[in-house]
Amino acid sequence: MNRIWAPWRIPYLKGPREAGCIFCDKPRVTRDRENLILHRGREVFVIMNLYPYSNGHVMIVPYGHTDSVEAFSASAATETFDLIRHVQKILIRIMKPQGFNIGINMGKPAGAGIDEHIHLHVVPRWNGDTNFMPVLADVRVISEHIEDTYGQMKPFFEDFSLVDAE
Repeated sequence: MNRIWAPWRIPYLKGPREAGCIFCDKPRVTRDRENLILHRGREVFVIMNLYPYSNGHVMIVPYGHTDSVEAFSASAATETFDLIRHVQKILIRIMKPQGFNIGINMGKPAGAGIDEHIHLHVVPRWNGDTNFMPVLADVRVISEHIEDTYGQMKPFFEDFSLVDAE
């Protein structure tokens, strides 16, 4: 029998739920690696999804606590889109995905897990990355530990010029 390991999920499965809003609370402290924050922009930040759909799944989140894109300033919207482009370049460079899902789940009916603070998902995809596991076993196979993925991605946020270097 094959085993699927996702050791970072056990604190979530067994532990108490965090009080407050993680998207407000995480950027207030300076433990970026521990909190999986890859980049702090002027109005938005980039954080890895602790419970990813696939390797490299990140979220772009406004600092302001809002549940709607209507609250985005023009500059926050521009910064968000610029970061989508940057994240996509990084993921292409280090993970070679063949496609992406990029989107916002706004509200519980739309599938938002944290509906009170809007956030945008960037999910790299590969041919054949969907299989029977999520359907039959309610399990996603993540092939690389999230801390290793963080370590690969972080330098590209520290020096934006790295992403375009050969």
